[in-house]
Amino acid sequence: MARTHLSAASPSSPRNARERSANGHDKQAEIFSTAVRIFKEKGYHAASMQDLADAVGLQKASLYHYIDSKEDLLLAVWQRGTGALTAQLTELAAAPLAPTEKLRRAIESHLVALCAQLELFTVYIREQNVFNGREKTRLRAEGRRHAQLLESILEEGVASGEFRALDVKMTTHAILGMCNWLYQWYSPEGELGAREIADLFADLIINGVKATPRKMKTKRAASRRPRKS
Repeated sequence: MARTHLSAASPSSPRNARERSANGHDKQAEIFSTAVRIFKEKGYHAASMQDLADAVGLQKASLYHYIDSKEDLLLAVWQRGTGALTAQLTELAAAPLAPTEKLRRAIESHLVALCAQLELFTVYIREQNVFNGREKTRLRAEGRRHAQLLESILEEGVASGEFRALDVKMTTHAILGMCNWLYQWYSPEGELGAREIADLFADLIINGVKATPRKMKTKRAASRRPRKS
């Protein structure tokens, strides 16, 4: 098995233990980022553990010192992708902001994250049907949690009169589909940067869901009207 270089310090010394831990963590990070690149280039099913071992300079048997399986690497991609997006959206949904601003920031954070980690999110989106059984159920539940947070922002906007009456679930699917499809065509060398694309998408979506001034005025007037006893 390939070993990390050890210093002349005693194997049991705290400094040596820290070095081994740091080196192991660095190697795991290298394996993960390399796996993401290979999965993107070759596809999950076509990529092999031997491809990964060759790319990180390990014997195939030594690779299992750091990871259990190829599926575990893909699961880590899913966890990192879902975790990052959902954490941001959870914070936004609870923020003391107008629904329109929440929606704008939700779209921006989603697209900026996707563009910044294009390889990871390409694998995350493209390989959604690999898992079966318990993992598939759990990952679908996490995806549903993300969609529900976006739905809550849209529902808040409809209730406040900022957004017109919407099929909230279908609108959520449309927004997520529009944002996620970016992985198919976005290039860091393109004419527009991530934030410029985010602004464009946000304007398109918000103009599509916002209430007309007349409807907003009627909604606000109705909310101020005293209730009958």
